[in-house]
Amino acid sequence: MHIMEGYLPIGHAVGWTLVSAPFLAWGIKSLTRQIREKPEARLVLGATGGFAFVLSALKLPSVTGSCSHPTGVGLGAVLFGPATMSVLGFVVLLFQALLLAHGGLTTLGANTFSMAIVGSFVAYGVFRCGSAVRLPFNLTVFFAAAIGDLATYVVTALQLALAFPDPVSGLNGSAMKFLGVFALTQIPLAMVEGLLTVFVMNLLRGHVGEQISRFVPVLNGTVR
Repeated sequence: MHIMEGYLPIGHAVGWTLVSAPFLAWGIKSLTRQIREKPEARLVLGATGGFAFVLSALKLPSVTGSCSHPTGVGLGAVLFGPATMSVLGFVVLLFQALLLAHGGLTTLGANTFSMAIVGSFVAYGVFRCGSAVRLPFNLTVFFAAAIGDLATYVVTALQLALAFPDPVSGLNGSAMKFLGVFALTQIPLAMVEGLLTVFVMNLLRGHVGEQISRFVPVLNGTVR
């Protein structure tokens, strides 16, 4: 992550774009509704998008020869839901491809699916599960962000394995190789992202005004 420009075969690039499209359509409707109903929350929406942009723009060398980075989608998924964060994540990836040559336009669908969609939905699902079993709030946010990060890289490894199966061991062997490329670096990086997300969440909870926190229930410790 991000899969670079032109790396995927054209059929895979188009396929992942088509898979991502319905999620983005749903996310646009969700985002539009939230802005219309909760205009006071726009500042926090912008902050979560900026958080994801900065974190996912960090390229950190991997000990296995690739590079890794945090995703930053866990914060927005917890605050606004996975559908809305899918759109914000797509915008982040689009700007990174255009401005930073980080990822690419032909691979935008695949990168969107792994980071903006899967990462957001997994993070939100973990947050809801943690809240349901009454884990401490900070621990729930930590697990949501960290596991959402790891899920992104698992999906990316599977995307690459589907595109480039090993000539001898096939899809399974290729998947193990790509997972191995990311795992050593991404596991500690996901933990760091979890801690940073907890810090930013508490910063927002402590500094946003009462009016804004009413429109973002999680900032008051309420799960939607």
